[in-house]
Amino acid sequence: MEEVDCLIDAAWVIPVGPGPTVLRDHSVAVKSGRIEAVLPSAEAALRYAPSRRMSLPRHALIPGLINLHTHAAMSLMRGRADDLPLMRWLKDHIWPAEAKHVSPEFVYDGTLLACAEMLRGGVTCFNDMYYYPEASARAALACGMRAAIGLIAIDLPTQYASDPDDYLAKGLAMRDAHRDEPLLSFCMAPHAPYTVNDKLFARILTIADELDLPIHVHLHETQDEIEGSLAQHGARPLERLHALGVVGPRLIAVHAVHVTEQELDLMASFACSVAHCPSSNLKLASGFAPVAAMLGYSINVGLGTDGAASNNRLDMFQEMRAAALLAKAASGDPEAMPCYEALRAATINGARALGIDAVTGSIEVGKAADLCAVSFEGPGLAPCYDALSHLVYAAGRENVTHVWVAGRLLVEDRAFTSIAEADLDKQVLLWQTKLIGETKA
Repeated sequence: MEEVDCLIDAAWVIPVGPGPTVLRDHSVAVKSGRIEAVLPSAEAALRYAPSRRMSLPRHALIPGLINLHTHAAMSLMRGRADDLPLMRWLKDHIWPAEAKHVSPEFVYDGTLLACAEMLRGGVTCFNDMYYYPEASARAALACGMRAAIGLIAIDLPTQYASDPDDYLAKGLAMRDAHRDEPLLSFCMAPHAPYTVNDKLFARILTIADELDLPIHVHLHETQDEIEGSLAQHGARPLERLHALGVVGPRLIAVHAVHVTEQELDLMASFACSVAHCPSSNLKLASGFAPVAAMLGYSINVGLGTDGAASNNRLDMFQEMRAAALLAKAASGDPEAMPCYEALRAATINGARALGIDAVTGSIEVGKAADLCAVSFEGPGLAPCYDALSHLVYAAGRENVTHVWVAGRLLVEDRAFTSIAEADLDKQVLLWQTKLIGETKA
């Protein structure tokens, strides 16, 4: 018999391939952090001698979820200024709080909090955009989580950097320091067209081409953004980025709510990706992204939560359900974004956008064992006729029981193995006290 590190037997294995495949009574063999085999459980019992065997008789085993857009450290500002328009929320509340409080310590603790929330909800990889990205990287690694770390750049001076040169120099130094970490990848992260000038976009594009990095940017989130671009540049934001050469297969357009048919055709022709954030779009009243049309154009659509300050949850199960339901309602087509497409958006599509789909995003031999087990026990999940449907329309993050990243078990029976939750709670309370004190002042 062949020796493996772990053999996971599950009632359903959902590998996330080209079609809606569900493998009944299958097992996944894990060796040296990678998937060694996917095969019927009866055959696995005869073939493998595992160091550990895990039986999940009422569970679906799926790829770890990928949060394609978030600002992890902003979890420390969850619920700080709700029910406001985007620019009022930013200018009157978020940006002033960031100017006073954001530091490497703030980012490290806030990212730890976000990682804990995401891991318990089955997320194994997140794409981050925030200040002090080195602190975000350290926090993700401390939790054992996979992360795509954004090299943020804007025109404005902040507590993190004084000018575009400073942003880029610090971001590139961070990447150089962590480039050999197998759990980390990197993105260029210009904040948005309204905070980045043409010269800076051109420099970002050059670096992205040289280093083979995605470009992760907020784009067409609100109608105000588009009107401002027309007034300042005489072009819609996507048109402007196209003229600058930014539109291409590296582009991850975050939100992409207000896009025309012509713009969808442009994005499709250049193989762009979209980070769809349905809950954030709803909460900030940004609008309804035309996801059904995007899928009709074969645009690669992944899912993101945005930050907890604007969502207020880093809950990818909620995003899957919301994305599928909104696609149907907005298009008038009940067949728009079926459940397996929602799951693909939360897994392999995000990996593809980040350029790490050869490593993660599906359960395939040779890929990293980034896995999530979802229990279908309980009255809210009975009966089960279709495991895929259950994952998207019935299950929630509270049903996640086990999570692995690169074969390492980080959540076992809903408990963390790598995070000291009591210590984290103390740090979060300290930050809450500081932010409350600033509000009272």
